[in-house]
Amino acid sequence: MDGSYAAWLALGRGTDGWFPERWTLDGPEPYAVSLPGTQPEEPDSQLLPLSDGRVLIRRRVAERYALSLLYPAGPGTGELPLGAIECPYLCLLPPAPDGRSAYALVHGETQTTLWRVHGGGSGGPELLSTVPGRCEGGAWLDRSGRLLALDRELDGLTKAVVVDLGRGGETSPLLQITEKSNDRLLLAEPDSGLLLVRSDAPGVDRLGWGVLGSARPVRFPECLLPADAELTPFAARPGQGLAPEDCAVAFRVDQGAGGDWVGVWSAAAKRLRRFPGPTGWLAGAGLWTASGELRLPFVTASVPCGLARVPCGLVPVPMPEEVDELVDELSDPSAASAMTAVPVPRPPRPVPLQQAPLQQAPLQQAPPCARTP
Repeated sequence: MDGSYAAWLALGRGTDGWFPERWTLDGPEPYAVSLPGTQPEEPDSQLLPLSDGRVLIRRRVAERYALSLLYPAGPGTGELPLGAIECPYLCLLPPAPDGRSAYALVHGETQTTLWRVHGGGSGGPELLSTVPGRCEGGAWLDRSGRLLALDRELDGLTKAVVVDLGRGGETSPLLQITEKSNDRLLLAEPDSGLLLVRSDAPGVDRLGWGVLGSARPVRFPECLLPADAELTPFAARPGQGLAPEDCAVAFRVDQGAGGDWVGVWSAAAKRLRRFPGPTGWLAGAGLWTASGELRLPFVTASVPCGLARVPCGLVPVPMPEEVDELVDELSDPSAASAMTAVPVPRPPRPVPLQQAPLQQAPLQQAPPCARTP
């Protein structure tokens, strides 16, 4: 998605009910359009904005999950039903790169099914793939919407896998730092190939970064393990082709009672810079544009639909207590073994970020990431 639209469940003014609200963000000023139905929504309904301005909604109805498209229709709201899936739980995946398709995961006892719930040829939900184990998360690895990464729990361990929609939903490993580690993918930036991961391979659960298709190890910067806060990545700057070290990443910095802060980091800068989020920030939501502008949505009593724009060059300087911290690449070789690039059949597919030596090494330009025609 290009960030033209956003959607969330807003609390009805003067009522106790929730209703969908679409934000238009690509104009000179953001504005909101209410999309109320005939009755208030349940707070666990899920929304997904599409690039044409419609909003997909997932509602639980008894033992089924019903899917519909919402759109403005004069003074009211138009609704186009897409069908329903009977299942214990259905979760919409992050927006597909084309902005028109929508995908969902359905969890079973021993397997997870991947569905296309909008944008296919059938007009209704389509079963695409069945993956053994329980899958969560979801990150697109390319701009074509072919390669989807999921975190799969199987046999007591969680590993990131990739589902190739161009090969009938074929599943293959993506992350394996050590054989016994839990390795999750938190964020992927397709242009640069930068991957943000969370793994307990170093002995404790911590954030690291790697490059899709690279033979270099996953690295675990010390600055991404602050003692006073928890970090969650939510946006990465696109357009940094072949330069993953320069790809800036925005984090939600949860400092407990200290409020919601924003952190900005890149491997080249080797530090985490923090600054307070705007008042009323929808913490953890935001978009980084290719031009380097970080956009943060917020709501206040006087601004019901706001967008703070932070140019990359104007990100506030580090807090006084912050100092330069070199990227920490743990020197204990027992934490993981050597990582090698694995040859893959044609057409090209992601090279697994396999077992990595957690030892100090100078940062260099990464090789091109694996691409899919």
